[in-house]
Amino acid sequence: MDDRKAVLLDQLRMERAQSAPVSSDDRSASASLLGRRAGWVFGVGAVAASAALAAWFLFFNAKVLPVRAVVAKPLASTASVSSSSSLLEASGYVIAFREATVSAKSIYKVTDVLVEEGQAVKQDEVIARLDDVNARAVLKQSRAQVRQLEAELIAAAQAAGNAQPSFQRAQKQLAAKLISQDAFDSAKAGYDAVQSEVLVAEEKLKVAKATIEVNERLLDDTIIRAPFDGVVTARTAQPGQIVSPQFLGGGGIAKIVDMDSLEVNVDVSETFINRVVGKQPAVVTLNAYPDWRIPAEVIAVIPTADRAKATVKVRIGFKERDPRIVPEMGARVSFLESAAPSKTDASETSPRAVIVPSETIQGNGDTSIAFVIVRDRIQQRSVQLGVRSPNGQIILSGVEPGASLAVGEFGKFRDGLKVQVVSLGEQ
Repeated sequence: MDDRKAVLLDQLRMERAQSAPVSSDDRSASASLLGRRAGWVFGVGAVAASAALAAWFLFFNAKVLPVRAVVAKPLASTASVSSSSSLLEASGYVIAFREATVSAKSIYKVTDVLVEEGQAVKQDEVIARLDDVNARAVLKQSRAQVRQLEAELIAAAQAAGNAQPSFQRAQKQLAAKLISQDAFDSAKAGYDAVQSEVLVAEEKLKVAKATIEVNERLLDDTIIRAPFDGVVTARTAQPGQIVSPQFLGGGGIAKIVDMDSLEVNVDVSETFINRVVGKQPAVVTLNAYPDWRIPAEVIAVIPTADRAKATVKVRIGFKERDPRIVPEMGARVSFLESAAPSKTDASETSPRAVIVPSETIQGNGDTSIAFVIVRDRIQQRSVQLGVRSPNGQIILSGVEPGASLAVGEFGKFRDGLKVQVVSLGEQ
């Protein structure tokens, strides 16, 4: 039984394979193969690193960025108006500081209009007449009433004069005890009443005379006069028309403008209002006469801002009067430096402003960035901006006239970047 179990156990036992011994030659071959593989991997890594380094060097030093260049033009060639530099430009309109729409004080019918559009008038000159029939009738009535009250005053005065001796006699009789106190009091009451009637008549006469003065003014209101020296710019009434200041469309007879009060009103952005002060010299260019430079100066900077437009209103007065300047003309104002440099040292003491396309500027506000091309590299410059005009962006400092500015993708620009100008444009 034990022998049988031993046989069965021997059948179930698994025999392990005998490993062959490794010779020294096999070890040498394996080591050689591993060495060759490591050398190959190291060589490939070194080549890749060299290629990356060369690519980096070529990209940042050898490769050039194509850009378009624009030449900065002197402001004098496009927008300068005098020897002073233009600090700011703004657009606005010519307005009359003194103007009036002449009308009637009440409802009247126009009988005659004595002026035409474009006619010059003097102060107090008659320009129209209104229907005065009712005004004359009322005045006649008030004068008649004055005459009536004058007669009543005369009668009251006579009655008071007649009553005075009787009152004086009553006083003497009372002193002599010839009459009673009651009789004297009755005589005194009658005398006082007559005197009061005189006072009442005098006051009524004063009122009537004042009424005459009022009615005379009403009659004078039917004659329309010019309020000041000026020019008739509009005639809005015709004979037979009813005019009244209470109703739109029917209130005006003529519009008169004082041409000596013409000025320009402009809205200046809050960003640049610090460049404008009172009495500052300026030059106005009318849209109708673009080659005519009119000397002017700042009258006032209105001390309030327009919240919706973020602007401040500025009034500019003309230093020269000319019949070509008329209200509502479009105008452009160039605000100048307070003192212009002399011709001998202008180039040494004050940089010249330039004008460039708006696309050459990066950023917004008073100070921004521009990229100037110097040889084959670009230089980043901080520039002080002026106003943006229809011809481009004005740069007050930071860029010299004739300098080339790079135009392109600002995200790829950096100071010292090598560039290649592919096209040279002009604004």
